[in-house]
Amino acid sequence: MEYLLKGDERLDYLVDESLKIIQSPSVFSFSLDAVLLSRFVYVPIQKGKIIDLCTGNGAVALLMTQRSKASITGVEIQERLSDMAGRSVEINGLQDQVSILTDNIINLPGKLGTGTFDTVVCNPPYFSSVNEKDYNENPHLAVARHEIHCTLEDVISVSSRLVKQGGKAAFVHRPQRLMDILSLMRKYRLEPKRLQFVYPKPGGEANMLLVEGMKDGKPDLHILPPLTVYGIDGKYTEELKKVFYGK
Repeated sequence: MEYLLKGDERLDYLVDESLKIIQSPSVFSFSLDAVLLSRFVYVPIQKGKIIDLCTGNGAVALLMTQRSKASITGVEIQERLSDMAGRSVEINGLQDQVSILTDNIINLPGKLGTGTFDTVVCNPPYFSSVNEKDYNENPHLAVARHEIHCTLEDVISVSSRLVKQGGKAAFVHRPQRLMDILSLMRKYRLEPKRLQFVYPKPGGEANMLLVEGMKDGKPDLHILPPLTVYGIDGKYTEELKKVFYGK
């Protein structure tokens, strides 16, 4: 499998030893938010179609194969990242289930059709702006982290157009954008149904949120129990292990 690696790339395990993923120190790597999103979102178990927007190097798309046999499409605008994701799909022998597209998500409803997917999932850029210095130092990281090619509103409006009536759309983001997220979801007919806050340690502020909506669903938001990542001993909490490792 080493022949599939290029330049400074390495092959890492993705959570456990059942999946592998190509990563590079010079581009954006997957992190905890991708794992938690893949575990949080509703997915059809057998048949169906799932799309992962802003897939990066494909972590969320790959992880969802552990929970679903549905067809999964990952979409990434950066050619280097989408190429890495595609080769990770090949390494894991998942070509029959997962496909990777290189495109701007804004183009997808016109290319893939509206109301096409049972589930839409997205780990979008978190920050609304980027300074020129950060962009010039590493444009790969800048595009992954900042709303350069798509805004939060783009992500939610496109998700609404892609998902079927009654289908689910889930996002991971920063708590500071909560009101923006909820108001945009309602604006684009993705009624928020499930919301969970993630805390890095006991007694601290939440640094992540997971939210899922239903296309044209009825108002009925459930606030799930908070998820704490590290205990006072500095190790993963038991609740995090259950989510992280599916145990």
